[in-house]
Order: sequence, then C-alpha cells, then structure tokens
Amino acid sequence: MSEQLTLPEKPKSKLTLYKRIFIFILIALIYIWTFTSLEIRWDNIFSERTLDNFDRIIPKFFQPAVEETGNILEMMFETLFIAYTGSLAAAIIAVPLAFLCASNMVRNKFLNNIGMWILGGVRAFPEIVLAIIFVAAVGPNPFAGVLAIAIGSTGMLGKLYSEVIESIDMNTIEALEASGANKLQILFYGIFPQVLPEFLSYAIYRFEIDVRASSVLGIVGAGGIGTLITFAYMNRNWEEVGMILLVIIITVTIIDQISGFLRKRLV
Repeated sequence: MSEQLTLPEKPKSKLTLYKRIFIFILIALIYIWTFTSLEIRWDNIFSERTLDNFDRIIPKFFQPAVEETGNILEMMFETLFIAYTGSLAAAIIAVPLAFLCASNMVRNKFLNNIGMWILGGVRAFPEIVLAIIFVAAVGPNPFAGVLAIAIGSTGMLGKLYSEVIESIDMNTIEALEASGANKLQILFYGIFPQVLPEFLSYAIYRFEIDVRASSVLGIVGAGGIGTLITFAYMNRNWEEVGMILLVIIITVTIIDQISGFLRKRLV
C-alpha cells in the first residue's frame, strides 16, 4: 500500500506576523484611548447615593401601573401607525433611488454616484435628529415622526434594494430585449418578478426597526409612546414607566415573530 504524500505547510512570513502584531497593538491603543477619554467617574457610579436610587427606583418598574393600560395602548397604536406609514413611504421612495444606484440598470457612473451620495447622506442622520428637525418644521405632532421615519428608512432600503437589483439574472432581461419587449414590459415581466420578494422582505424587516425607533421619537415631540415616557419620567412616575416598557417589549416581540414568519415565506 502506497503512502499518501502530503505537502509541508507553507511557513508564515514574518511580515504577516508583524502585521498582526501591529493591528493588535493598534486596536488595544484605540480601546485604551477611548476609555481614558470618557473620564468615567467610578466613584459616582458605585456611590451610596447611586445604589440607593437603584433600590428605590428599579423595584417600581416591576410594579407596573395597570390602570394606565388603556392610555398606553392608545399611544402604542399611534407609534405603530407612525412606523407603518413611514416604512411604507420609505419602501416606495427607495425604489427609484435604488434603480438610479444600480449599475446594471443605469450605465452612467455619474448618475450612480449621485444616487449613492443621496442614500449615504440620508443614512448619516439618525431618526432622532431628523425628528428634531421636522418637529421644528411642522410642529410637535405624529406627522413629524412619520417624516423622520420615512426619510431615515429610505437610505437603508435604497441601499439594500440597489444590491438586490444588481444581483438579478440579466439573461432574462436580454431574452426579453431580444424578443422585442419595450422598457415597461421588461420592468414588469423581467425585473419586478425577480426583486419584489426581497424588496418586501427588506421592507418588513425595516418596519421592525422603525417600530423601535418610533418608540423614542415622542421624547422630542414627534408623537407616539415616547411622549408618555417623557411625561412619566418628568413626574417620577416609575410605575407608569414600567408599564410602558412592558407594552413596548410585548409589542416588539409580537411584531418580530410575525415579521420573521412573513419574511421566511417571501424569500
């Protein structure tokens, strides 16, 4: 029986080892610089006053104000409507921007870059910052929250949509073109059937995120359950805060389960 020959392992170069050591030292220095620049007051964190506050406040979270359930549920539904309306608007607005960014749809590199810059600029602003801007523009109401969610979600969905479009099977498009199909027919019979399932999956996933984001927009006056959190906090009504948190946790968990089920069926 012949013995199986094995090639000797290629020795690692010293340059690779030095690179890894350099990267490790660089990451360690970044962590050290980060923690030292924060100026954390450990004596305040573990002070007797802090521990007393924990003993006084945390137990109240586990004694939720059940009598406020009706008002809290009403504001939770408003939060869901804000998230749904904003997500739906973003899912529609993101489609033309995604086609503009997709290099296999728009062959002009300059236009591709314009689309990418728009989406990148939109993604640079957190929803809470957009909410502050729109509250100043349209006033403290749920419409400001809808605008913040719609604009904030467009950046992410547009980027994901463009990647889906760039990954489609172009042979189908070429076959339709060869058979004499016009641009509209190619769009509806060649492109949309390939991208719609993933478009819907990403839109549903974004709705999950927007429900969480909408829960805090009320803190700056953009409507939803965040408004109740602000009032309860200002009045030191920790039992009501506990009930609000309980409703948010249950709602988000239910939405996550439904969303996961729908996305598995779509993709």
